[in-house]
Amino acid sequence: MKLVIAAALAVVAALAEFTVVPYMRIGDAVLHPALVLGVVWAVAGGLEAGLAWAFMGGLALDILGLRPLGSSAFALLIAIALASMLGGALSRARIIAPVIATLLASIAFNFLLLIVTSVLTAAPFSGQALAGLLPSALYDAGLATLVGPLVVAVVMRREARERLDW
Repeated sequence: MKLVIAAALAVVAALAEFTVVPYMRIGDAVLHPALVLGVVWAVAGGLEAGLAWAFMGGLALDILGLRPLGSSAFALLIAIALASMLGGALSRARIIAPVIATLLASIAFNFLLLIVTSVLTAAPFSGQALAGLLPSALYDAGLATLVGPLVVAVVMRREARERLDW
């Protein structure tokens, strides 16, 4: 059930990325809610749910954004898998893990998407696209700061309640 919910919410996040988010641009920084919420979901819910999010969200991004099919899905799969591994490594600091993982995953996602899209469309990428990498990563980390600790705290509280006392 967790995978189905992840897939449905990924499509909603992709819809938000192409409808509401373009109006929230700050300079070169672009917000990626499908990535940020996918990283939070992967850190809080596990790798399988994160990969389901990445695949469905990536396909929705490709279809809505008229990108080469599979380019966003590939970039999201790599970025969310990286974030999930980083979230596992930061298990002691699980509350702030989504923020750190989002910062690194956002850089990886934007760079991979830029390279894959330029290779598949045979169009060279410009320096302006590379200049927007770090501001977008910081903007994504800002959203993860708002959402991530809250979601992880709710999941941790739920896990503590379901755990059997020995």
